[in-house]
Amino acid sequence: MAEPISLMDIDDDKIDTKPNKGKNIIFSSSTADPKAVPWVEKFRPQSLSDVAAHRDIVETIDRLASGNRLPHLLLYGPPGTGKTSTILALARKLYGSQMHNMVLELNASDDRGIDVVRQQIQDFASTQSISFGAKSAVKLVLLDEADAMTKDAQFALRRVIEKYTRNTRFALICNNVNKVIPALQSRCTRFRFAPLDAVHVSERLKHVIEAERLDVPEGGLKALVRLCNGDMRKALNILQSTHMASQQITEEAVYLCTGNPLPKDIEQISYWLLNEPFALSCKRISEIKTRKGLALVDIVREVTMFVFKIKMPPNVRVQLINEMANIEYRLTFGCNDKLQLGSLIAAFTRARSALVAAAK
Repeated sequence: MAEPISLMDIDDDKIDTKPNKGKNIIFSSSTADPKAVPWVEKFRPQSLSDVAAHRDIVETIDRLASGNRLPHLLLYGPPGTGKTSTILALARKLYGSQMHNMVLELNASDDRGIDVVRQQIQDFASTQSISFGAKSAVKLVLLDEADAMTKDAQFALRRVIEKYTRNTRFALICNNVNKVIPALQSRCTRFRFAPLDAVHVSERLKHVIEAERLDVPEGGLKALVRLCNGDMRKALNILQSTHMASQQITEEAVYLCTGNPLPKDIEQISYWLLNEPFALSCKRISEIKTRKGLALVDIVREVTMFVFKIKMPPNVRVQLINEMANIEYRLTFGCNDKLQLGSLIAAFTRARSALVAAAK
């Protein structure tokens, strides 16, 4: 005969049957060494007022949440622009200390096929929440990197969103909105997070630099802002990795740590391409590549940006950029570096001939 199970046995707080899914960024161990925490997580915004940019979007979401009119959300845009941070800050505002009971977070590291939608997400959405101390009784399902979900899972999720709207809100986050089916997009309010402005990136980096007491000259800060291309996560990762390699975070230290060519090297390479004969250009560029460990694809990308700045006839610029785009495309598919370097020098040789002809 089976032993009777008391209510105390069932409700024992020590029993945790909830699977540990998601990025694991909501909670942090109190025993963890602060120096071991990546700065991306250490300086993640804790409230909506801390989010570095996109104030119009953040304030709109804040008003909707404060008025208990929060819709299903679809946040999309490039990486490192504050999409996940905004939703997590919103969840902290809505639920406070009860956040772990009221939020289900899943990302691309979890299995998110149709079975997960039918079982885990549907089970979480269908249960009525008893929110002790939470400001909102509506639960939140956070699906990060939703564009990585299978089509079948997205179609199944469409029906789940409709069915459980009364007590659950869904927040979908993705980089490529075109990979989210139109039926899901139409059920959500869409917000696009553009790459961050240099001003916002610079302000946030200055806050981190001050908090960590780092030695960062103005040139080093400008290099960080330039290399991150509006990606705050990338900027913080470069800053932390450069700090580990060098006590003073100068422009040269930043470029050396990331492996990107220095601006003065790009100017020198561009000078060779525009002025030197084919054989000499090939020899010198090959030498600087070997000596500084540069990748040809990085050189092509930086030289392209340099071409935008210098003066030349529009038709010559268009032809040159088109040829460099083809070279970069071929390099991404693993074509031979030496052949593509020859193609790059040949493109500039033709451009130089066109410039001479235009000057006559």
